[in-house]
Amino acid sequence: MNKDITEGKWIQFKGKFRESWGKLTDDEIEQTKGNAQQLAGLLQERYGLAKDQAEKEVEALNK
Repeated sequence: MNKDITEGKWIQFKGKFRESWGKLTDDEIEQTKGNAQQLAGLLQERYGLAKDQAEKEVEALNK
């Protein structure tokens, strides 16, 4: 996959993630660089989700 496609998909994902999880800042999401575990960790921290639930939420938005 070329770099432009990858960057475009990341931008789309960030937008969906931000819409669903408004307590997270753009900077926080950007710092994860798409790392699913870090994104799940942010959800756990801000929303008090269990680890498995946070991972499911990240996975659901990535589809």
